[in-house]
Amino acid sequence: MANNVKDVVAGKPLATGGVWGAPLGTALPTDETTALNVAFKALGYVGSDGLVETADRSTNKVTAWGGDTVKVLQTEFSLSYKFTLLGTVNSDVLEAVHGAANVTTTAATSGSGAKSTVKITSDQIPPQAWVFEIKDGNARIRICVPNGQITSVGDITYADGDAVGYEVTVEAYYDTTLAAQAVKYINDGQPTA
Repeated sequence: MANNVKDVVAGKPLATGGVWGAPLGTALPTDETTALNVAFKALGYVGSDGLVETADRSTNKVTAWGGDTVKVLQTEFSLSYKFTLLGTVNSDVLEAVHGAANVTTTAATSGSGAKSTVKITSDQIPPQAWVFEIKDGNARIRICVPNGQITSVGDITYADGDAVGYEVTVEAYYDTTLAAQAVKYINDGQPTA
């Protein structure tokens, strides 16, 4: 196959949202365009660094007498996604980052905006289902993680020269139904003539 500039895709989010979260066990889509289950909530704007996927494989080299490498054994595998959520006053974002049990939100009234109370605790953040949506022109990529847990929240800086954001890392756990940590649905956006 020859080089084709149409095969080069930028990692732009869908206009309707690039990061979605839902309770663990929520039905996932099985292609790149089917509407998401209504349980998925859009988690708003993501920082300009976008979505970073890291597949980490640890290996152990087996050497023969004389020093030649004769086999490489994979000893560990992990898959994680890192991104910064910018909707820091959005109750869905607060629940994703701190755990729903630690967030209480009251609806906006004519005299006040929505109010949230967030407890900062040492509790582990519960796992949930995640979907990441990427679109460039007609090309689409949808990444589905049936069981992903926020395992790290970066430092939060409150400064007048920058937006407040939650830099999170989601660890994707192996799902027996999917037989994988995640699945990607990719459409190159190039139908035949």
